[in-house]
Amino acid sequence: MEVSTHGRAGFATQANALFRKSLTYQKRNRTQNLCLLITPLVIVGFFATVEHYMRTLTESSESLRSMEVRNPVPWPPALKIPPDAKRAVRSKYMPFSDLPPPSCRVYGNCPVTFLLTGTNQSFVMSMAEKMFPPVSIENPSDMDRLVLATPAPLFQSNYLVDVAFQPDSPSPLYYLQTKCKANSSFPYPTGKEVKCVEGLKLWRNSSSEINKEVYKGNGANKQNKIDNNFGAALDFSNTNKANFNVILWSEPSRAESAFSFNFSRLPRLVNMASNVYLQALQGSGTQILFEFMKEVPTTLRISASLSEIVDLFLRMTTFGLLLFPVTVLVTLIVYEKEKNLRIMMKMHGLRDTAYWSITYIYCLFVSLLFVQFFLIAGKLSGLYFFTKNDYIVQSMFYFVHVNWQISFAFVIAALVPTVKTAQVVCSTFMMLCCVIAFYVVTKFFESSDFSSKTIVLVEMFPGFALYRGVYEFQKYASFARSGAGVGMQWKNLNDPGNGLKTAMAIMMVEWKVMLLLAYYLDQVVSTGSGRTKSPLYFLHCLRRKPKFQQQNMQRYTSQLSSSNDHSDVAQERQKVEQLMQEGSTSHTAICDNIKKIYPGRDGNPAKAAVRGLSLALAKSECFGMLGPNGAGKTSFISMMIGLTDPTSGTAYIEGLDITTSMDDVYTCMGVCPQFDLLWETLTGREHLYFYGRLKNLKGSVLTRAVEEALKDVNLFHGGIADKHSGKYSGGMKRRLSVAISLIGDPKIVYLDEPSTGLDPASRNSLWNVVKHAKKNRTILLTTHSMEEAEALCDRLGVFVDGALRCVGNPKELKARYGGYFIFTMTTVQGNDTEVEDMVLKLCNNANKTYHLGGTQKFELPKHEVRLADIFQLVEDAKSRFPVQAWALADTTLEDVFIKVTCQAQAVSSDE
Repeated sequence: MEVSTHGRAGFATQANALFRKSLTYQKRNRTQNLCLLITPLVIVGFFATVEHYMRTLTESSESLRSMEVRNPVPWPPALKIPPDAKRAVRSKYMPFSDLPPPSCRVYGNCPVTFLLTGTNQSFVMSMAEKMFPPVSIENPSDMDRLVLATPAPLFQSNYLVDVAFQPDSPSPLYYLQTKCKANSSFPYPTGKEVKCVEGLKLWRNSSSEINKEVYKGNGANKQNKIDNNFGAALDFSNTNKANFNVILWSEPSRAESAFSFNFSRLPRLVNMASNVYLQALQGSGTQILFEFMKEVPTTLRISASLSEIVDLFLRMTTFGLLLFPVTVLVTLIVYEKEKNLRIMMKMHGLRDTAYWSITYIYCLFVSLLFVQFFLIAGKLSGLYFFTKNDYIVQSMFYFVHVNWQISFAFVIAALVPTVKTAQVVCSTFMMLCCVIAFYVVTKFFESSDFSSKTIVLVEMFPGFALYRGVYEFQKYASFARSGAGVGMQWKNLNDPGNGLKTAMAIMMVEWKVMLLLAYYLDQVVSTGSGRTKSPLYFLHCLRRKPKFQQQNMQRYTSQLSSSNDHSDVAQERQKVEQLMQEGSTSHTAICDNIKKIYPGRDGNPAKAAVRGLSLALAKSECFGMLGPNGAGKTSFISMMIGLTDPTSGTAYIEGLDITTSMDDVYTCMGVCPQFDLLWETLTGREHLYFYGRLKNLKGSVLTRAVEEALKDVNLFHGGIADKHSGKYSGGMKRRLSVAISLIGDPKIVYLDEPSTGLDPASRNSLWNVVKHAKKNRTILLTTHSMEEAEALCDRLGVFVDGALRCVGNPKELKARYGGYFIFTMTTVQGNDTEVEDMVLKLCNNANKTYHLGGTQKFELPKHEVRLADIFQLVEDAKSRFPVQAWALADTTLEDVFIKVTCQAQAVSSDE
């Protein structure tokens, strides 16, 4: 492997490496990216086609272009009154004693109050007595004098329709009387039931007094928590027998648009005031008949209505389309986190700043390209939504939205663990935003009942500021269609009611806030960047663990005594203590009593995964870690490579503490994980170039290092290096992972079962690579192959139940734990006892370890027997009974491993 002499890679070098890798990766995913960019073209083209088709259809057919209304439906006139629950009553804001008591709302019998004033009180009140003439339901002639009233507005659609008289309408219909009889109601000719409601006429001394009272009862009064609405107010001013002068107060329905008040109920009030004045002069028999209301016969234009429908759907589709890239961006980020590719890059030295900068730039590039395709397609389509609004204004607004969108995607990516979860979350968010915007948020924008502060609060919810901008673009485009404007221009940003500038300001603030939030969540929540930090990590005084937690852990770890360490383990511990005292840097890695304890959950006790491991790894040394499954090897490696924090103790790599300087440790280590972490669409050569650049290899040095690495792991010939890694076999992927871990001169390399899945030839080739590589660096290797451990490792450690049980080179371990011969003999059943007697006679301390079907296995201490004596025993046995087979073997490393493991597990079970 080529050795780098260029030091640690800077930000620009790492950013260049990541940019090259991302660009290559996205080229391989061009189908997905092309579909993303084509989506706005397809949608805009669809709406342009629909609008063009409808325009052509309506222009070619007069019947489709317009609709004749020759005989509009007549409807009886009705007075506008407030619903029962909002009729004026006494309150602390309206302390007038003549108002009805609040208890009437409980019983649902509140009268409708009319306020009267003028210069001649007696004349006005005498007229008021005739406002609601008494009627008899049985007398058909009285029906013409009914003062009908309803809280429902008069709807205007294609022609005048009064829902108050519809039989199936939920809105009630009343007739006003000074005093109602019990159960006074009758069916109107349309089938609608008409109920009696009392009309209360109250005098006020001036019009200003009425004005204040009406204001207090209206929703415009911020302090008034209860609506107190009046039926109407009439100021007869200087009205007398010679003059008729009246001012009317009438409130339009809240259901009516703030831009198009419908005062179609007002004529009935004018007619009622005129009638009482005439009757005061001419007698009760005088009356101005008001029989019905209806529109004039007309021809309605349909083509404009169809265009409005297209604009409405285009607005909602545009809103959803602009939110669509969030799913793509989140999926991209979460994919690397879910596949552990990001932590793999970080373990090879990639800084967070370089990762997020390049990721942001890529997301910005894709999003801006998406938006520009959208705007250009809209311009070419001829849709008013795009052509009538200024292109620069739209581009600037969408630029702000794109940056907000990326920061929002970063926040979601930090919270979700998998790609599938991300897709579900983003799809649900888009659907809810579209539905809520269409049915709820639009009413906030169009109604005058909500203050500007309330609307700003609504827009602060993610996505609704974007919808406000799209809404404004569609509104100004509609003005341009009708000839009332030229569309959204820069000068229109200051128009009253134009919320585009406010929406942009909200998105700019949220953009910055969510970037900070995304970084914070990535540090304390996300599992894609290695260790997570404390929620208060930015407070230096609170970085350490609380005292109570340290005391609890200390109380538990004190039970993990090292007094049971064997002599070799104890010597290793003393060696580490001496190195720590001397401050020596002669060893690449020093583990100082490092422990990992998982706290108990759900009533289970705490679990000690690593019980105070002390280990010193010298330069140019390959240390093999052996142990059964669940022994704690993975927990130890995870602490060393920065995936988890130690509970106590620490380790030093090249003098750098892994608990405080892990970012610096990443730059001097290489990792071959147990499972291959590769981009399936990148080739083996591209992987090595990327990780080589992260290690600051450049130019010819980088090229030479990549070529040598491919040759060493047998991936150079046959075009294998230029195939996508997704097409590699399992053995090829393992060899590539080993090559990645060794490139760039790392000071320490962690190889987690590197030869898994390799054929014998590839395994031997890989062993040669590791043997050559350890001359320049320290290697920590985990394996279950005793043959591999003997071939590669200078020293071995057997790790059982979270503790190191023995340390030494293979020969020392076999001599220390395997000072015996393994003698095996197979005879016909019935001679077993005789064989056992002969062995015990030869060696009193012989230990029988196996007996099945005539086959027996014995351990014979080497210092008690000679090889000649064992051969003589076999000859004697053959002369006395049939011997089917026999064998004599020296102790293997596998025997040592099994023996040490069994002894350690027996001790742990006794404890």
